[in-house]
Amino acid sequence: MENTSGGKMGSKENLKEIIRLIPRFLALIIDLMRDPRISRADKAILGATVVYLLNPVDFIPDAIPFVGLVDDIYLVALALLRLLNRTDEAILREHWRGEPDIIPLVKKAADLAVWFLPSRIRQALMAKVEGE
Repeated sequence: MENTSGGKMGSKENLKEIIRLIPRFLALIIDLMRDPRISRADKAILGATVVYLLNPVDFIPDAIPFVGLVDDIYLVALALLRLLNRTDEAILREHWRGEPDIIPLVKKAADLAVWFLPSRIRQALMAKVEGE
């Protein structure tokens, strides 16, 4: 996942790679949620995020085109990144299926999250995740 082209084009390629790996990320998340070594707080934050998605009252209403849905997606991404970043690398590797190595992927996903949204929206959503 080297960013050989730099800038936004490199970020687009990284995003495409992350999207292709979604089935493996889903399997990883399910395995982590079942693993007793993962903190209850991290599991609860991810669960609370899912409940938030099901709640009709949103931080940014879904009626606002694009941004209304992006906040939901971004909030899930932040909760997942928090879970992945706070999990021991050995546990992540134990549950990851296949190549490439999961650790650089998590770091790239975190970098992409920074690239994706304006800083004010990102900070508000990050505060929401940390406050759950």
